[in-house]
Amino acid sequence: MRLVFVGECMVEIAPDGAAFRKGFAGDTFNMAWYARHLCPRDWSVDFVSAIGQDAISDELAGFMTAAGVGTRHVQRHADRTVGLYMISLKDGERSFSYWRSQSAARRMAEDGAKLEEAFDGADLVCLSGITLAVLEGAGRDTLAAALTKFRAAGGQVAFDPNIRPRLWATMDEMREVVMRFAGLSDIVLASFDDEAAHFGDGSPEDTLARYQAAGVTEVIVKNGADPILGALDGQSVTVAPAPVARVIDSTAAGDSFNAGYLVSALSGGTMAQNIAAGAQLSREVIQHAGALSPEAVAAQALETAT
Repeated sequence: MRLVFVGECMVEIAPDGAAFRKGFAGDTFNMAWYARHLCPRDWSVDFVSAIGQDAISDELAGFMTAAGVGTRHVQRHADRTVGLYMISLKDGERSFSYWRSQSAARRMAEDGAKLEEAFDGADLVCLSGITLAVLEGAGRDTLAAALTKFRAAGGQVAFDPNIRPRLWATMDEMREVVMRFAGLSDIVLASFDDEAAHFGDGSPEDTLARYQAAGVTEVIVKNGADPILGALDGQSVTVAPAPVARVIDSTAAGDSFNAGYLVSALSGGTMAQNIAAGAQLSREVIQHAGALSPEAVAAQALETAT
């Protein structure tokens, strides 16, 4: 089994007591990191992106490799670097400040042949709304063409809309692009709060119906601590996540859910099992600091074993 994640990985500056600590994270890379830690060792997990040729880009490349995430399709650009973001926390909820204008990842979809090579032989390609929002020039069209060819060859595409308004020129553009790429996807992993705020959905069922109308056969609607709605081929299921007594850091809650869900689904789980796997990992992640939590993975493994 080969999984490919497409997007941007950034330098993460996160609170650590009275100081800050440096790490690396980004929504689709977070998914790749968790998927690599969850999936069987004979599966491969690759990341498609672009970084610079400076010292911090070298450090990021080494971090990816050490995590077991393949970097053969991470391009290097001498005139760019990697983006940076800082996390602020209040009562466990996070907000972000970003510096990404010189991020090489904005050029990751310039070359269609490179994308097709990266997708060749994959079972699943996963991307997000952030992936789409940061692309420069004709990158979205180039990526759409590569995904269309990949699906025609029998591959599956998973898409998390992951709406970040500040990344888009207008909300009309965002809505058009999100729905365009939803129509190129087999699996959509949406978050109801985003969809309600930016598409006007009145309920998770409305979100589900909108993506089904776009032709998506497998739709998940995450909803924070509330029940998660899923549907596959017209059959729906609702799973209530276990409560969390205290949220330490909600960073990567949705990303880790996606990884848990996708690994379970590709392992042959039922939709209810897949949702439960994603919800359990997300539950552990938000009880630890930072986007990437080995402690959460260990807790997930213990839960699975028992």
